[in-house]
Amino acid sequence: MRKIILALLLAPPIFAWAQQTNWQQVALHSEKAVKKRLSSDVLASPTWIAQSSFVNYHRTENGHLVRYILDAKTGKREKLIADVPAFLKQYQQLTGDTAFGNDQLRYLNVQFVKGNSQLFTFKNKGTVKLFNRKTGKLLLQKKSQESNTLEREDRQKYPYQTVDSAFTMLGDQYNLYVRNNITGKMRQLTTDGKAYASYCHRLAKDTLLGSNITGNWYGHRFVCFVQDDSQVADLYIINALAKPRPRLKTKKMPLPNEKHVRQYKLFWYNADTDEAKLLPIEKFNDQYVELNDRHNGRDIYFTRRSRGVDTLQLCHIDVQTGKVRALITEISKPHLNINEMNYRLVNHGQQIIWWSDRTGRGNYYLYDKNGKLLHQITRGEQLVASTIVYIDTLSNTMIFAGYGQEKGIDPNYRFFYRVVLNGKHQQLLTPGNGTHTLEFSDNRQYAIDTYSRMDMPPVFQVIDVRHPSRRYEIKRANEQQLLAAGWIKPKLISVKAPDKKTELTGVMYLPSNFDATKKYPIISNVYPGPQADQVPRAFVIDDNGNQSLAELGFVVINVQPRGSSPIRDKAFYTYGYGNLRDYAVGDDKHTIETLAQRYPFIDLARVGIYGHSGGAAESVTALLTYPDFYKVAVAASGNHDNNIYIQWWGETYHGLKRVPTNMELAHRLKGKLLLISGDVDDNVPWASTLRMADALIKANKRFDFMVLPGMDHAVYGPYYDNLIRYYFRDHLLKLSPRDVDIVNHQ
Repeated sequence: MRKIILALLLAPPIFAWAQQTNWQQVALHSEKAVKKRLSSDVLASPTWIAQSSFVNYHRTENGHLVRYILDAKTGKREKLIADVPAFLKQYQQLTGDTAFGNDQLRYLNVQFVKGNSQLFTFKNKGTVKLFNRKTGKLLLQKKSQESNTLEREDRQKYPYQTVDSAFTMLGDQYNLYVRNNITGKMRQLTTDGKAYASYCHRLAKDTLLGSNITGNWYGHRFVCFVQDDSQVADLYIINALAKPRPRLKTKKMPLPNEKHVRQYKLFWYNADTDEAKLLPIEKFNDQYVELNDRHNGRDIYFTRRSRGVDTLQLCHIDVQTGKVRALITEISKPHLNINEMNYRLVNHGQQIIWWSDRTGRGNYYLYDKNGKLLHQITRGEQLVASTIVYIDTLSNTMIFAGYGQEKGIDPNYRFFYRVVLNGKHQQLLTPGNGTHTLEFSDNRQYAIDTYSRMDMPPVFQVIDVRHPSRRYEIKRANEQQLLAAGWIKPKLISVKAPDKKTELTGVMYLPSNFDATKKYPIISNVYPGPQADQVPRAFVIDDNGNQSLAELGFVVINVQPRGSSPIRDKAFYTYGYGNLRDYAVGDDKHTIETLAQRYPFIDLARVGIYGHSGGAAESVTALLTYPDFYKVAVAASGNHDNNIYIQWWGETYHGLKRVPTNMELAHRLKGKLLLISGDVDDNVPWASTLRMADALIKANKRFDFMVLPGMDHAVYGPYYDNLIRYYFRDHLLKLSPRDVDIVNHQ
């Protein structure tokens, strides 16, 4: 008995330890809690009033929300309603709605009358009201006329019938039949349709119907695009929570390097000659094909991509003749940038705007309709051109997003540019140190530019697209109000990669009671890309719960590794090719070590790492590759074996060869590991996590495993968030030794 009492006295004070965690402090700085304490206008975005050059926004004045309008032409701003009490009184007298008050004004969708900014209408509760801003009079108009649905339906054309009603295409669930409506004759056109390789849509009924078909008529030509998954193997998911009994879900899912993957065919029929055939679209074995229908009755374009993802061709189909010809061939080693690669047809199909990273950075080029290169459109020493936002055919200009060109600014921040298609007069539209978004007015002459950073709340300005020097600030989110509501400003950080030249940027979160004289464990929140790095650039409160996690007493970082993003140069984006498992972990370790040299408060003896999906796989790889450096890892929904993950991922980013797995490193485990997975994940099937667990068991390793029943890939929620918090609190704040080898007790 005395031994038992002594043991209890010497045991760690578990209950006292639990009480030391201030969960209220953790919750205080969460996004939900901060927004709850904020006035609704602080982060509210301005919006356009339809068919006008006026921006509409609101702000709090003397405890009340006040709506303003700003004219993008002049920068003049004024209250939308000068005398709100008088307006509300009239409204209540007209409608009898005495509950309608000042707060409801923000929700009114106002429209100016024929461009007159002194008159606006709004509709609510079944009636339209007209307000004269000059006289201050509010009038009740007649009920708005509902559209005539029947008349609209009568004007619609049946997609299975030619415009002149001469021919009708029918489907019997899998195959096509054509009926000549003049002669009444019908014949079967295809016989090879079957399940998962049908000329009809997936929900087609087993009877001959026009509504069963896919494809379209182009005059008297019919084209049907078929994606053939009939030989693709199945993925099986069991929903254990289904009622009244567990349910099996089956899904087609090709895997890397499998023999049977999706195939494509394009069926063409000439009703005038009764000729039916498959068009010759084949070029590469197991190619990927994507259509771009011009809907002009004459032209269809498509791209075909090699299975090795290093060659892309743009092709043209003359719908009337069925002739197929290749226009542009793009070869990019080791692989194409499939995220940014795109094209546009302009000037009625006479010219093609084509994206390419042939110089090592993505830019747009102009080709003629036959695929002849005319010239480069976008330029910049460090520019990576991204999405085309708008093409103005009258001025022959385009607006596009771009990265990396503005000196001294994070190369991951998005800016917008305007350029003439002849490659001249490229202009920056959106100055301001932050990442930008654009919202255009209806006539596209003006745009609301919103820019922000993780350490800077949004700034809203309106710009004149054709004269970008003409811009007017609308408002700024009030930083002091955010801080008062509990927002903790994170620290933007940047380090040089091990090559000593590549800039890696990210965010650092510190606890609100941070003391630089103390030592703090560090946790790295990771995601390796390559399609996106998931490091937040635009302003957001408590991204991924990392500030809340820091409140437990941690330094938390989220920094990109090389190979993680398609918006940097080609060398950066393709850094991890052929090394899909391992490429990101060296940069993460290097980043932590570099930061520890810079900031003495970081404790390199207590390093944790966590992530979701690809971030989970990276977390486990890091823990097992550097077992003496990383002490604790949490990995949720991880693709620990990319050989059983979706085909395009492994083949694009690793090549046509087997990918090394985390299972092969299981014997190296020394630290604490928590695996998490939902059991109905059909994105990264939890078979990958189960195989990881199996490998650890076979290596006699001790680890923790949490299954979240009924959850798919998105395991997010309060329970998941707190699993992460508790695990790092219990194992990283105060390192506690325990046997790792659960069989041999070592």
